[in-house]
Amino acid sequence: MEWYERYTPFRVLKHFVDDFGVSAWLADPRDSACPFVLALSQFDPDKDPFHYAPPAVLGPYAHLGFEMNTPEEVDAVAAMAEEEGILTYPVTQMSDPIGYICFVEDPDGNTIEFSYGQGTYPIWDEEWGAAT
Repeated sequence: MEWYERYTPFRVLKHFVDDFGVSAWLADPRDSACPFVLALSQFDPDKDPFHYAPPAVLGPYAHLGFEMNTPEEVDAVAAMAEEEGILTYPVTQMSDPIGYICFVEDPDGNTIEFSYGQGTYPIWDEEWGAAT
């Protein structure tokens, strides 16, 4: 959870503890109009209800993406990730609509994209109308 709070706009919304283990919901507190919640869970090894399933990660291209407000925010994430040895794709200006991106590996090995210039927000407004 700490990783997502350092690298993304997500903050812990709620912690849960039950007989299976611990979990948390993370979300962007500024996104109240249409919140997206990322659920993270850690099961006790002897009580994991999904023990039969092989572990899976998002990658190398399947990923979670975060649209940043400026290219400098992408640069800052990339610099922090490079220092920590988890930058998996350096900052690169790609063709439209991909934009200015980098890929970072989260603690579970998932690919997380940080981008600027993909046009996510204008496309959202054009297709579905501005958030109220």
